[in-house]
Amino acid sequence: MLTRVEEILFASMIFFLMVAMGTTLTLENFKKAIQSKKPLLIGMISQFGFMPLIAFGLATGFELSPSFAIGLILVGCTPGGTTSNLLTYYAKGDVALSISMTIASTILAIVMMPFLFWLYCSGFNAEQIQIPYKSIIGSIIILIFPVLIGIKIRSANLKMALKIEKVGSVLGILMIVFLLIVMVPKNIEILKKTTSAMYISAILITILGYIFGYALSRVLNLSEKQSTTVSLETGIQNGPLTIAVILLSFPAGLVNEILWMPLLYALFVPITSSFATLLFYLKSKKNQKEMIQ
Repeated sequence: MLTRVEEILFASMIFFLMVAMGTTLTLENFKKAIQSKKPLLIGMISQFGFMPLIAFGLATGFELSPSFAIGLILVGCTPGGTTSNLLTYYAKGDVALSISMTIASTILAIVMMPFLFWLYCSGFNAEQIQIPYKSIIGSIIILIFPVLIGIKIRSANLKMALKIEKVGSVLGILMIVFLLIVMVPKNIEILKKTTSAMYISAILITILGYIFGYALSRVLNLSEKQSTTVSLETGIQNGPLTIAVILLSFPAGLVNEILWMPLLYALFVPITSSFATLLFYLKSKKNQKEMIQ
């Protein structure tokens, strides 16, 4: 487990990250979120319908141990992260829809995360693992407060908000690196138990999220830009939020193993998201050339 100093450092990083997330949001975003009803609804179905189901399917299909399965499912139940907003921009997607989806999924997560976690994890609620549903709800509510602070900062001082947002994007990467550096030496036994199935699950959860999100959007007649956005928003989860919920909710004896799959996910998602963004960007360029011709 983390030492007291490491816990304080990590808590500070999480607080700042949540504030930074809040600085990306405005009241105008909320209005757009309400207006774009069909794409937003499809996005929420994809986010909270497909992702937890994909995580559950991978956990059961690869027969992961209860602790690792719970960690993976919690990743699937987590809302989208702000990284997807930037990648949507690079992929030539619908940035306004991306931001709206991030906002909506973050708000809905207060209710949906505990519900989905109960729905998919009740079978893993063995004697050795008592899932703390009340603590999870409390953790999510607590983590919303710094987001509200970030929203307030943006409305009061846009220049400061933009600076915090930039620092936050770098800090998110540093936090994952920090946890890996701290956790790996202390958990060599867990590392030895990390099977190829666990690595594959950590990679596939994102890739399948992209595929299902895009496919659903195209079947329901969303535009190419909107489908690109839903795909990226579905596959890219808020990793720091997942990790924070685990650290705040579960007892010390269970944290290390439950945390392992979210850490593996965080390790691979920059790679898979970069490839997905490049593919969508090239597809957009190709479509533009075809329209000109």
